[in-house]
Amino acid sequence: MADSQLSGRQLILSGIAAMAAAGIAFVVFILPAEFNRDPTGLGEAMGIAGMSGYSVGALAQEDAAYSTDAVTFELAPFESIEYKYALLAGQSMLYQWSAEDRVYFDFHSEEAGRDPEDAVTFAIGETARADGTYVAPFDGIHGWFWENRGSAVVVVRLETTGYYSTATTYGPSGAYTRRFGDEASQ
Repeated sequence: MADSQLSGRQLILSGIAAMAAAGIAFVVFILPAEFNRDPTGLGEAMGIAGMSGYSVGALAQEDAAYSTDAVTFELAPFESIEYKYALLAGQSMLYQWSAEDRVYFDFHSEEAGRDPEDAVTFAIGETARADGTYVAPFDGIHGWFWENRGSAVVVVRLETTGYYSTATTYGPSGAYTRRFGDEASQ
């Protein structure tokens, strides 16, 4: 009987120890990484403060001008093009693109002030069509890389609406920037 009471005591002590460990883990790891709250300073020291990423609200009122864009790219076999919009954190864009045949694509973003090699990819694959909504998690340039990996010319058509100020084409001839809204008149 003494052994069963000892087992019960050990169970209670184990439960208390587990709750204490969970509480410490919550304060030291979860609060800094998920909620960007770091009461101990250890989250910053470990480099995990704010690690959960960027947070964007469900409703955003915009001061920026609303823009629409439609572009077409003709891609020869093994030719590629990149097209990116300048968006501020929280600004949104609706998009639809289609191609005459499957193309390789990479939708990614480059945060303003960061090395382009640190680009964040949101979608990658091979298809002839994509539609969706994108909300910029940070200030920067956001858009697509398309590559024709086939043996025939492919036309890619992109249509967007959103709160972007510029769009830049990166191609074999270099970079070309188009301005929208208030930016277009400057």
